[in-house]
This record gives sequence, C-alpha cells and structure tokens, in this order.
Amino acid sequence: MNARLGMINGQSIIFSLALCALLSATLVSACASFQAAGAVQAGRQDLIIGRSESALAHFQRAAHVAPDYTADFTPLRESVWTYIGRAYYASGKLSEARQALEQARSRNEHDYLARLYLGLTLARDGRRENGLREIQTGLGGLQGWLEFINYNTWYGQFWDPDRTIQREIQSNLAMISGREIDWQKLIAGGEWIGQKMEEEIDLARRDEVKERTMEGEGRKD
Repeated sequence: MNARLGMINGQSIIFSLALCALLSATLVSACASFQAAGAVQAGRQDLIIGRSESALAHFQRAAHVAPDYTADFTPLRESVWTYIGRAYYASGKLSEARQALEQARSRNEHDYLARLYLGLTLARDGRRENGLREIQTGLGGLQGWLEFINYNTWYGQFWDPDRTIQREIQSNLAMISGREIDWQKLIAGGEWIGQKMEEEIDLARRDEVKERTMEGEGRKD
C-alpha cells in the first residue's frame, strides 16, 4: 500500500511539474507576443509616415522576441518578416528586403503584401520576370481578399468602402495581363496599394469602432 501511495504521489508530482512548465511556457509565449505586437504597432506608424529606419528597429525588436509573430490586431495578416522586408524596401536595401520577404512567403504563401513587396523588390533589382509573377500574385490575392471580406464578413464594409484601392489593383492587373508593362507606373502603383492597405487597417478599425459605438447607444435609447 505504501509503495502504491508513493508511486501515485510521484506521478502527481511529475504531473504538477509538467503542468507548471506548460503554464510557464504559455505565459512566456503570451508575453512575447504582447511585446511583439507593441513593437509592430510602433513600427507601423513610423513606416506609414516614411521613417523606415526607425520602423525597421521596431520590427527587428519584435522578431527578436517572437520570430513567428503575425499581426493579430487586424484581419489582414502580415508577419513580422513582411514588415521587416517592407522597411528594408523603403530604405532601398533590396537584398535585405528580398531575404526577409522570402522568409515571410515561406511562412505563409497567402501573405499577399509579402508577395507584392517581394515582386516590387525583384523588379527594382532587375529580375523583372520573377518580380512580375510575385506582383501579380500579390495583387490578385489582395483583390480576392477584399472581395471576400466585403461579401462574407460584417467588418468588410469598412475596408476600402469607395473601392479606390480595388480600382487601382484592377488597373495594375489589367496592365500585367496586357503584357505592355510600364514598369515605372507598375512599381509606383504597387507601392501606393501597399501603403493604402496599411493605412486602411487603422481607418477600417476606426470606422468599425464608431459603428459599434453608435449601435450600442441606439440600443440604450
């Protein structure tokens, strides 16, 4: 009996230690994700206003604490490596941008902003055939994503409500399909789309919060 009780107690201790280790790992992971989210948000604001070097420092800090982090504050899921690549791209460091964006693509082939910026990077670096393929994939993916959320989600109504971004995407895809590429125009259009998609994250969230607040006040009345 004593031996059996000792075995049970030993198993309980092992289970408790394993549970503690699991909880500790979960807590550390959650803390790292929280830190990464804050760094990415700070970096985003710098990237939007053109402070690419400062943005890069924030994104690299996020990747250091949580290399698998993907933005969880928006339905547009960009990895930290996408942001790093975009900051390098904005700084004119094309080799570093390509490496980061290829890593983002390898982690999630449906990260369409990563695909777009990888294509832009390759095009600016003289590898236009490969670049064109990535640009087309990125633009087509963003177009499909915007259409999907518009027709299938409540929050989709707040994304690109006047369809300005979608019209620019369609214009660039039509140029690619026509095979007469004005590269300067295509690259400028791709950069504009990437910038506007990033800004739309904050605009859509603002309008969604406003709508929810108005609905809440209406129910009170």
